[in-house]
Amino acid sequence: MNAPNLLRTIFALAVTLHLASAADWPQFLGPTANGVSTETNLLDKWPAQGPPTLWSKSIGTGYSAPSIRDGKLILHHRVQNEEIVESFEAKTGKSIWRHAYASNFIDPYGYNNGPRCTPLLTTNRCYTFGAEGKLLCLDLQTGKLIWQRDTQKDWTVPEAFFGVGSTPILEGDKLIVMIGGQPNSGVVAFDAATGKTLWESVGEKNWNGLPKIGWPGEPIIEWNAADKQASYASPVAGTVNGKRQIFCLMRQGLVSLDPNDGKVNFSYWFRARVEESVNAANPVVVGNQVLISGAYYRVGSVLLEVAPDNKSATPVWRGTSLEIHWTTPIYHDGNVYAFSGRNEPDARFRCVEFKTGKIAWERDERWQRYGSGAPTYGRGSAILADGKLIVLGESGLLGLVRANPEKLEEISKHKHPELEYPCWAAPVLSDKHLYLRSESKLVCINLNP
Repeated sequence: MNAPNLLRTIFALAVTLHLASAADWPQFLGPTANGVSTETNLLDKWPAQGPPTLWSKSIGTGYSAPSIRDGKLILHHRVQNEEIVESFEAKTGKSIWRHAYASNFIDPYGYNNGPRCTPLLTTNRCYTFGAEGKLLCLDLQTGKLIWQRDTQKDWTVPEAFFGVGSTPILEGDKLIVMIGGQPNSGVVAFDAATGKTLWESVGEKNWNGLPKIGWPGEPIIEWNAADKQASYASPVAGTVNGKRQIFCLMRQGLVSLDPNDGKVNFSYWFRARVEESVNAANPVVVGNQVLISGAYYRVGSVLLEVAPDNKSATPVWRGTSLEIHWTTPIYHDGNVYAFSGRNEPDARFRCVEFKTGKIAWERDERWQRYGSGAPTYGRGSAILADGKLIVLGESGLLGLVRANPEKLEEISKHKHPELEYPCWAAPVLSDKHLYLRSESKLVCINLNP
C-alpha cells in the first residue's frame, strides 16, 4: 500500500464515529443521527421546580446545537463579526479553546446571523459548516485549523433563503456536504483527512426532464440554473436492500446517492409549488422505507418504499398528517412523534403511524409568545431516551413525555427561566446531562437520579 492510501486508511480508522461511547452526542441528532439515545436510568419524574441546572452561560447567536465527545462540548456560535468554534468542559462549562474567523453574513429575513449547522466530532477532529458556507476541519484537542474550504467561492451557489443550514455527515473517510452548487454540485464529498474534493453530484443531470409529482399543469422539470439546491435538511446514511446509500432531501426533493462515487440511484420530486419554500426535516429511514415531510403550503408528507434494485421509490401513503417545518420526527416502535405545522398558530404535537400516516393522537400547541407565557410547546423539538421523549418548546418549555401511541402521556413539564423564544435547536443528551440552547443561552441540566 502506498503512503497516501495508508494515511487515508489510518485516518478513517481514527475518525470513525462508531467508536463513540453511549455517553457521547458527537453529531447532529446524536450518536445514530436520528434523535435517539441509548442512555438509561435517567430521572423518571422531575421535581416541581424542574430538574437541577448545573451551569449556564451567555453565548453568541446561532441555531446550531452543541456536540459532545470525550467530555468536550463544542459550540459553533457568532459574536459580533466573528463565527467562533469553541470547546468547553461539558460538565462545568469552562472554556478550553476557541477558533474564530470573520463572518459578514446577514440573514435577509431578519433572523439571527449565527451558524445553523451542528459540529461533527470524531476521536480527533471537529468539522463545522458556517452560515456563509465556510467548511472547517479543526483538531478536537487544540482547536488548531487542519484544513478549510470556502464553498461559496469554490462553487456557484445561489444565495440561500436563511444562510447555510445543512449539517455535513461522515461516511467512512468521506465528508458528505449538501453544498447546493449549480449546475451539478448539489452534494459534494470531501476527503475528511485533507479537504480534497472526491466527487460532485445532484442537479440538472438527475432532475431535468423528470415529472413534477403533485404539480398539475407543470408535469416536467425544466432545470433553472439560478435555482437553489441545498435545503435545510441534512444527509442521512442508511443501508437499504443491502446497499449503503446517502439520502439527501434537497430543495427539489429526495435523492439517493452511492457514497462511493456520488452516482444517483433515484430522484423523487418533493417541494411546495410556491417559490418561497424550503425543505428542512431530515428523512427518516426504516427498513426499505423513507419518510419525508415539509410544512410549506400544504406539501405534507410521503412515505416512499425503495424498489429492490434501488433505482426507484414508490409512495406508500401521502398526506398532511405531518407537515414538519424543521424538526426531524422521532421513530419508535412503528410510530413517529413530531411537531406538525409551519407556524405557532397551527402547531400540533402528534403521534403518527409510520406505515399508514394515520394520526394516533394529537394536541393543539398554539401559544402566546408574550404576556401569559407559553403553556405548550409550539413547534417543539424532541429526542428519545429510556422510552421517553425529552421535548424542548420554542419558548423554552421543557417536557418529559412517554413514547405511548395510545395517548399523550406527559410526565413532567417545566419552563426554564433562562431560556426564551426562540429555542430552535433540539436537546442534546450526554452522560445523563441535558444541554439546551436558545439564541443567547446555553444551559446544562442534570438528569441523573
